[in-house]
Amino acid sequence: MTHAENTADATETAGWTEIAEPGPGEVRRVGQWAVGSSRGAPFAVSRRCRHQLRDLSDGHVDAEGCLVCPWHGARYDVGNGEMVEGPKGVAFYVGPTPGYTQLVRAVARWVPLRIGRAVRRGHSLFVR
Repeated sequence: MTHAENTADATETAGWTEIAEPGPGEVRRVGQWAVGSSRGAPFAVSRRCRHQLRDLSDGHVDAEGCLVCPWHGARYDVGNGEMVEGPKGVAFYVGPTPGYTQLVRAVARWVPLRIGRAVRRGHSLFVR
């Protein structure tokens, strides 16, 4: 996966950063934002998972349009930043965590992902 802040195709204009639109399911890092498309609409959300602060720009967008954390699979609604499914593990363990997953989701309700602006123009996205 490429990260737009590290590539030559990122251009900043009047506070907006222009990037080539990520492919289906791909997510890119643009400054403080994880950027992609969900159900055909571009999105920009804050990059840190509410579970263990993993960088969500390393994740992907699933078939249902949710942003999925690459570490433990927490899923986020990119329209409102809410965690819709809790993590499936903790630290270096991936598997069932009865009670813990519910606790993380409860905490995440109080601190959803921040929503940025992403606008499509042709084959580019402008992010702020």
